[in-house]
Amino acid sequence: MQKFYARLIIPVFALLLCFTACTQKSNPPTLQNIKQLTFSGDNGEAYPSFDGEMLIFQSKRDGYDCDKIYTMNMEGEGQVMVSPDMGAHTCSYYTRDRDFILYSSTVHENTACPEVFVSDDPRKYIWPLRNFEIYKANPDGSNMTQLTFNDGYDAEATVHPFEDIIIFTSLRDGDMDLYTMDYDGGNIQRITHEYGYDGAAFYSPDASKIVWRAWYPTNDEERAKWADNIKNNYVEAVPLEIYAANADGSDKVQLTHNGATNWAPSWHPDGKRIVFASNMDDWNEEYHSFGHNFEIYIINLDGTGLARVTHNDTFDAFPMFTDNGKKLVIGSNRDADNPRATHVYIADFVE
Repeated sequence: MQKFYARLIIPVFALLLCFTACTQKSNPPTLQNIKQLTFSGDNGEAYPSFDGEMLIFQSKRDGYDCDKIYTMNMEGEGQVMVSPDMGAHTCSYYTRDRDFILYSSTVHENTACPEVFVSDDPRKYIWPLRNFEIYKANPDGSNMTQLTFNDGYDAEATVHPFEDIIIFTSLRDGDMDLYTMDYDGGNIQRITHEYGYDGAAFYSPDASKIVWRAWYPTNDEERAKWADNIKNNYVEAVPLEIYAANADGSDKVQLTHNGATNWAPSWHPDGKRIVFASNMDDWNEEYHSFGHNFEIYIINLDGTGLARVTHNDTFDAFPMFTDNGKKLVIGSNRDADNPRATHVYIADFVE
């Protein structure tokens, strides 16, 4: 009888352990100990350096009418402008050893700021395709060097984790596609070719794959819509979905299928998950469209396991993990004293 009970208790105990582990694992991740790092201006696209010591970001502040590039440490200290005071600047990034910074700029146009873009429909999320070129500079902003020379949009540059390769978005061949080039601007290779929008690509930690946001028109009406976007030099947040592929653009896989604006994808350091921003849970029945409340989500590389990370009633986007995966940097409008301004935050990522 004792042997019978022993045989019964052991599998029941194992089942309880499994149930407990599975239950704990199913809990969605959360952000805890959220700390605000910026307190003035409008700030966004804050990207950590590979060593987890610095952040580089864009900000419209200090009396300027368009974005400049700033750096700070992970505590928000030592904020300093590292881009010229002429032109608009965006999409900044550290190279892997922090030898250089990259950003896109209109400084070559020799104007204080480009003409302000005003959308004819405030409900739509639209951003203009400025005549950006990609520049490289020392971390303090000195020795600024132009890398691209193209009459059109070159931006959204990030870097390979262990080779001197930059991946970026360009309009140089008449469509928005992904390209790679060396740190000196040479050896430019096009890696996406499908008609439509490809942007904001990031290499996986082992550099075997890339993730990006995209929209590919599938009928005549959508193709005409995208052609109109290109003609007018803007991107309308038509449904944007998240895609992943091999580093050369092959074997492309669509990860989201919700018809919302899914964007700002980047990698969890485990190389198996993607964190991104989306308005998928903000459906506006009156306008029959998705709204402006973007939240942070995480999804497995095969498209399973979608989980919502933030639960806020305002804008949360630009999620970027620190290299150890313990912290997440975001841009958010959660500042109660100034809810119209976007600020940079850092938080513990708790699973």
